[in-house]
Amino acid sequence: MAEKLNMSLNGYAKIERGESKIYLYKLEQIAHVFDIDVVELMQSDGKNICFQINENSYLSTNYYGDNEALMIENERLKLSLSYNQQLLEQKDNEIQLLKEMVSLLKQDKQS
Repeated sequence: MAEKLNMSLNGYAKIERGESKIYLYKLEQIAHVFDIDVVELMQSDGKNICFQINENSYLSTNYYGDNEALMIENERLKLSLSYNQQLLEQKDNEIQLLKEMVSLLKQDKQS
């Protein structure tokens, strides 16, 4: 496995023993070797998972939770996003109708 990941045996052994942090790109490589999805590889078996996302040296975001809670939160966010997209479409339609009404009122006023 270490060879397939272009890692030393000691480096990979540290990952297996939990002595080393593993980054997303390395998880993606491992998932590719096993021909599975990264999410499937990160199954928690009831244990907690911690995701840390560093955007730069000053900002850091941590996400904690077990796999089921993350999936539920993900679905909730998808529904919220879909709802917001529908609201935006409705708003755009209303704006278009108002523009048409203003145009018609201007035409009536000029006549």
